Amino acid sequence: MKRTFRQALGVIVSAVVLCGCSGMNALLKSGQPDRIYAKALEYYEKEKWQRASTLFEGAQHYYIGTQREDSISYFNARCKFKGRDYDTASELLDEFRRKFGRSAFIEEAEGMYAMCFYYLAPGPSRDQTLTTQALIAIDEFMSHHPESRYTDDFLKIREELTGRLQEKAYLNAYTYYKIGRYKSAITALKNALKEYPESRRREEIMYLIVDASYRFASNSIASKQTDRYLAMLDSYLSFKEAYPESAHIKEAERMAQHARDYLDRNNKDNL
Repeated sequence: MKRTFRQALGVIVSAVVLCGCSGMNALLKSGQPDRIYAKALEYYEKEKWQRASTLFEGAQHYYIGTQREDSISYFNARCKFKGRDYDTASELLDEFRRKFGRSAFIEEAEGMYAMCFYYLAPGPSRDQTLTTQALIAIDEFMSHHPESRYTDDFLKIREELTGRLQEKAYLNAYTYYKIGRYKSAITALKNALKEYPESRRREEIMYLIVDASYRFASNSIASKQTDRYLAMLDSYLSFKEAYPESAHIKEAERMAQHARDYLDRNNKDNL
């Protein structure tokens, strides 16, 4: 049966890969660290990250305690980083920065360490532990290297990551609001505002505090409604002062008027 061109090409590629792997294995078993290191650098320069990493790892134990030890550790970690294996890269870079704090590569290593968490961090709808780790690593980098050429880039990344945390705080609070847990929503919204006063969601958060407070008061038992409507009016006045031209202001005023009417009636009944 005749082979198609694609099948023939696949055979050739497989043969080349096997040949390359065989050559690398022979080199690793040669017991010649300088040759292994030189070939690793060759692959590194050609941006063949996986092959370079394999050889750097194979050469690493030969150079423990030598001047080349930090170079090999750094190059190997960078191979993992460039190959987008950010989990492994972050571990290797963390080890590097702890072990080789005075290395010529320390600034680059700490920068890549922070970037690993940036690339690993998910969007705001998911857990933000890695986002927090990225921010910590960025702050450490800027503290250790205040004159770095990367500072402006990291400031922009820091702003982006902080925005994710702000959005996560808002989404968590809004979830309580959507399912009708208004007391929890009020607490979460106020915490989001306190923790992130510069949030781009600030206006919406302040309005939702008013709305959730109104709903919370309206659904409360009679003995607690007065205090809760008064708290809602406090939130309304803060919102009105901050955003008098808000698109939500008419709805907020409607709720505030309902609260005042209730309080007026309640006061008359108690005379």
